Amino acid sequence: MKEVRVEDAVGMVLCHDLTEIVPGKFKGCAFRKGHIIEEKDIEKLLDIGKRYIYVWDLDEGYVHENDAAKRMVDAAIGQGITYGEPKEGKITLKAAYQGVLKINLDLLYQVNEDEAICFSTIHGNKVVLEGKALAGARVIPLAVKKEVIEKFEKICKEQGPLIEVFPIKKAKIGIVTTGSEVQSGRIEDKFGPVLEAKAKELGAEIVGQVFPGDDAEKIKEAILSFLEQGVDLVEVSGGMSVDPDDRTPKAIRDCGGEVITYGTPVLPGAMFMLSYVNGTPVVGLPGCVMYAKRTVYDLMVPRILAGERLTRRDFILLAHGGQCQNCEHCVYPDCGFGQ
Repeated sequence: MKEVRVEDAVGMVLCHDLTEIVPGKFKGCAFRKGHIIEEKDIEKLLDIGKRYIYVWDLDEGYVHENDAAKRMVDAAIGQGITYGEPKEGKITLKAAYQGVLKINLDLLYQVNEDEAICFSTIHGNKVVLEGKALAGARVIPLAVKKEVIEKFEKICKEQGPLIEVFPIKKAKIGIVTTGSEVQSGRIEDKFGPVLEAKAKELGAEIVGQVFPGDDAEKIKEAILSFLEQGVDLVEVSGGMSVDPDDRTPKAIRDCGGEVITYGTPVLPGAMFMLSYVNGTPVVGLPGCVMYAKRTVYDLMVPRILAGERLTRRDFILLAHGGQCQNCEHCVYPDCGFGQ
């Protein structure tokens, strides 16, 4: 920051607000801090009594806050992100389409170690709708040394993207509903309508639902039949507890895939199961999916349909935030569940 004559300040950045007073008519801000002085501003500055002003000289190795924010955003974003012009030095990032928000947390924390940087996001690993505000980026001072922005750009190029939105696949889903009581018609199937609604919410299509009863071999055959049809996901509902007569986990294992987890630190949703059979995900859904508004299903199935291959570690990380509060007015995903 330095004091310069108004006539010499063209191209420099104003470091403070300048007030204009017209007695009996007006009192307000004539120029705001961060304004880049132009030739046309000189006369007005002199009119309001300013012969000298305090400025940043951008020719001395500094980047203006608006340009810095633009360069930060360009370096940080991946797919599915849109943004507008800087406003008072800040750019807001938004979702370009519905998808799953992914944040590179290690990179996010690393860039924010520089006290001149402010890059703030919402929680990741959740479904976001088109137009949802996801993050804000700016620098703290009105002008920042160019080395700060160059370092930010280098780190993001090497480790990025920092933020992106994975599109959710227009998936085809097969439903295998277990239970002899449902197969025989003794009780009405409640799972099907719930899973149909969740599929619609995610832009997916239910291609069929079958009722093989409680026989593990028939459950297995039903799963394999959907896989042979080329579905993107098989959802097996019911029979997921540890009761001796619950055969669903055995049937999923007998399909010969890689079981990622049977059990999660999420409530509701502890008895969730995930396996990959020849690369296609097969999930075992506990009864809570049928009656609870939001469960482990809502945390993980969108990520599966967005193309993530989940690991056991992904489920372990749900322990912090995995307890749903069962709020009277549910605002998920804009809450702490699963974060």
